[in-house]
Amino acid sequence: MVKQKNLVILGSTGSIGQQALEVVGEHPKEFSITALTCNTSWQKIVEQAKLFQPDYVWVQNKYIDETTEALSQSDTEVISGHQHLLDLATLDEADVILNSLVGYAGFEPTIEAIKADKTVALANKESLVVGGELINDLLGNNNARLIPVDSEHSAILQCLEGEDRDTMDKLIITASGGPFRTWTKQQMQDITVEDALDHPNWSMGAKITIDSATMMNKGLEIIEAYQLFDLPLSKIEAVVHPQSVIHSIVTFTDGSSKAQLGPPTMKVPILYALSYPDRLACEAPLLDWSQAFDLTFEPADTDRFPCLKLAIDAAKEGGLAPAILNAANEIAVHRFLNEEIAYIKIPTIIENCLNEISCATEISLDTLRNIDQQTRELALTL
Repeated sequence: MVKQKNLVILGSTGSIGQQALEVVGEHPKEFSITALTCNTSWQKIVEQAKLFQPDYVWVQNKYIDETTEALSQSDTEVISGHQHLLDLATLDEADVILNSLVGYAGFEPTIEAIKADKTVALANKESLVVGGELINDLLGNNNARLIPVDSEHSAILQCLEGEDRDTMDKLIITASGGPFRTWTKQQMQDITVEDALDHPNWSMGAKITIDSATMMNKGLEIIEAYQLFDLPLSKIEAVVHPQSVIHSIVTFTDGSSKAQLGPPTMKVPILYALSYPDRLACEAPLLDWSQAFDLTFEPADTDRFPCLKLAIDAAKEGGLAPAILNAANEIAVHRFLNEEIAYIKIPTIIENCLNEISCATEISLDTLRNIDQQTRELALTL
């Protein structure tokens, strides 16, 4: 019998975290919950804790009294504070750390989990965008394992099973094109928050939905693939595929290609990451091969979606540029969601930050932390 895996879910009340708990609920013999964390949704995490009975629940300090009171009849310990969050990523009893925190907040827990030789199911792409070089150095010196949760990178990993990675020639990362795939630059002048949150295919959190609308998400995924699969940037390409059925394609040196297909659901890549290298049954939609359907592709338009080019250029520059890109984007997206700036100003703010902040510094945890703070302060003023 396969040993039950103990899971720590960082960000359990977000979209990925909630779907991960659905997966756990479908496989109670394979998984148990050791710890859950949330940002602001303390009522939601209380519901989750009562259902899954974790040893620990982490909440922000301002919610600890309410959460503790709500869970007073359980054996769950309620904790708070940055250090305790990092401690959860290194728990001895944890087999897999699912990091579904949003943005830079997920970076340090990833680092700590790798140092503790954990298997990290990584849904926090910003970890690799900000500090991929550091993370890969740590992976080379530790017994940790990093399994991507993003559907595109999960697809690549699945295509590479049984293959010699030296035979990879190109990675094609597919993009839905988001809600504005067919909009003109003139139409984009008047995009509202409601417009941008109306994704045609995927159900995701607000930040990643806006990143999809600007195609920054695809830029971040190119950087992530670059760090995960060790191919030159020139061999990683984003292609618009409106149906979101093919999640990524790997082309090999003999000219053949492999693709991973499925309806747009995150439950499949989440389960694959948690159960890797095994496959478990998943209660998810299936493709209906008895019905005719189209699979179409078109090039990504960096003129209408400049965030994609900004991300690729930052990756080419390397060093601290991707960290600046990420921090500026997080602030710009936050300001757009708060209706402080127009949609078309998101790439402007990012570009200005990249131009104004010096990247000429050695990469370390401290320099990344400092450049992140410096960028956020600047992005708030632009």
